[in-house]
Amino acid sequence: MADLSDMRHPYHGIDFKFDMSDLASRDPIKQFEAWFEDIRKNKKVEEPNAMALATATRSGIPSVRIVLCKNISPEGFTFFTNYESKKGKELEENPQCSLMFYWEPLKRSVRIEGKVEKISTDKSKEYFNSRPKESQIGAIVSNQSTVIPDRQTLDRKLKDLKEQYGGDDVTVPKPDYWGGFLVRPYQFEFWQGQTNRLHDRIQFRKLSDGETFNETLMVKGEGDWIIERLSS
Repeated sequence: MADLSDMRHPYHGIDFKFDMSDLASRDPIKQFEAWFEDIRKNKKVEEPNAMALATATRSGIPSVRIVLCKNISPEGFTFFTNYESKKGKELEENPQCSLMFYWEPLKRSVRIEGKVEKISTDKSKEYFNSRPKESQIGAIVSNQSTVIPDRQTLDRKLKDLKEQYGGDDVTVPKPDYWGGFLVRPYQFEFWQGQTNRLHDRIQFRKLSDGETFNETLMVKGEGDWIIERLSS
């Protein structure tokens, strides 16, 4: 067994106090985009659009994995997957999910809660057709999350499909079971890490039914968003 209690990493070079006055926008999507632009400029992060996606079964059993965000819009965050995968099936029966981006060099994270819906087939097809052919074939090779006997099973299928779709004039069709999900957020938490562990946390959310606005603890955001500071 490993005792990890003494593992601590000071956040040297981090001096980003983050308070209400530091918000780039009172719209959480625009605030996210401002932070995202900061991290895109940091060459230490190869995939700033990588995000943890947490889903749960109808009965509440959770699972989490890393996926890539492929579009950010005023409506929310879009990613693509096999609809018959574990995450696809869980989102079908329970559309509530959570996303988390973590950007180590700036000691920042954004946690998002929302509800998913499938995007249109036309939009999924448009993105699928923009992918490299090898990635298109990969979507057909793998019946994601199913049990297989060995790695060679995938390699043989990949070889066969490369032969089938290898010609420059041959189009790889989008499988019916593959497409995009849009996560429509209803809550954001922006987290800025601090060495003394008194981290800065700013939350955007919408008032719940019957809840009233508390001007002492809440700040009005754009639209129907409210903004709150959370204890670290």
